[in-house]
Amino acid sequence: MKNNTFLVLKKELREVFRDKKSLAMMLIVPFMIPLLVIGMSALFDSNVSKGVDQVFTIGFDYQLSDIEKEIAKNNNIKVKIEEDSKLKKLCQEEKISLYITKNKDSYTINYDQNKEKSNLALTVAEEFLNQYKVYLQNNYLENVHIDSNKVLNILAIDYKKIGKEEDNFYASYVTSYAFLFVIMAITISATYPATDTTAGEKERGTLETLLTFPIKSKDIIIGKFLSVSLSSVITGVLSFILAIISLIYAGGAFDIYKDINIIPNIPTIVITIFIIICYSLLISGLCIAIASKSKTFKEAQSALTPITFISFFPGIIAFLTNIKTSTILAIIPFINYTQIFTDVSANRINYFYISLMVLSTFVYIGLVIGYIIKQYKSEKVLFNN
Repeated sequence: MKNNTFLVLKKELREVFRDKKSLAMMLIVPFMIPLLVIGMSALFDSNVSKGVDQVFTIGFDYQLSDIEKEIAKNNNIKVKIEEDSKLKKLCQEEKISLYITKNKDSYTINYDQNKEKSNLALTVAEEFLNQYKVYLQNNYLENVHIDSNKVLNILAIDYKKIGKEEDNFYASYVTSYAFLFVIMAITISATYPATDTTAGEKERGTLETLLTFPIKSKDIIIGKFLSVSLSSVITGVLSFILAIISLIYAGGAFDIYKDINIIPNIPTIVITIFIIICYSLLISGLCIAIASKSKTFKEAQSALTPITFISFFPGIIAFLTNIKTSTILAIIPFINYTQIFTDVSANRINYFYISLMVLSTFVYIGLVIGYIIKQYKSEKVLFNN
């Protein structure tokens, strides 16, 4: 039995590695992961740094004092002095970001809420007026011989970070999405060889030849299952390695990761690879089960298309809704892999949930393989007529 299974596995792997499309799915798709990690990191970094070093042109309908000019310069504000009506037109034409009008001691910030740059400049304008207000307050108190520190600093406010230093919104967001794309890469990698080894063999007529050999259906199925699983594991591990390399690069290239260690530690790497293996086994079995019912290669591809979305979206929903891992979620396929990875990447390793994930996965695999073996014993399913 073991020898027959090995022979089928050897045959299937030979076909997988000879087929250019299978190799492309297995090796090329993972290289999308670095683009995702670096691209998302660059986007977050640019959004965070927007407005910090950017120079905004802000209009004023009054002449600024020397201290106001100094505050504007310190806040990277380019001053434009014009009448109220003209400033409004300039703002609509996006020649200025926003404008400030003054009526005695009352200041109004006029901005276009539909314009991105105007919204970004709003914070800068508020800071400008707050700094000028503090100057006026200090100046007034000094003129009446009152210690401004005792009045303005009567309430002390301090900030203390209570989250773990390794926790970072952008880091967790990027790593979680990178893992979701690893899952998608594994799914894509599994669909083509699963289709080729089932519906493809039916269409080419090679399945009938294989069944004439003195090999049990069980040996054939396990051999095919292991070959598809192996190609999926290779894709998953390669994708994960590329994700780690991308995170190492991003950690040193972008300021959003400053003073944050976004590189996964050894336990996280080991458990993640274990998750990848479990998922690869499950998705390979499911792909073979679905494709084995199809009569042609094209029909099998159409039948397997939804599984890519089914494998991806539960994880996205779980991540976006920030649901916590529970006993029930640990045994629900697709969601459990994402949940366990999210916990592990945040150094929340729960071996009970991990055990449930592993046990449930092997139960599902057993059921799927049993179903496939039953399929291969049915002539109605095996042959087109």
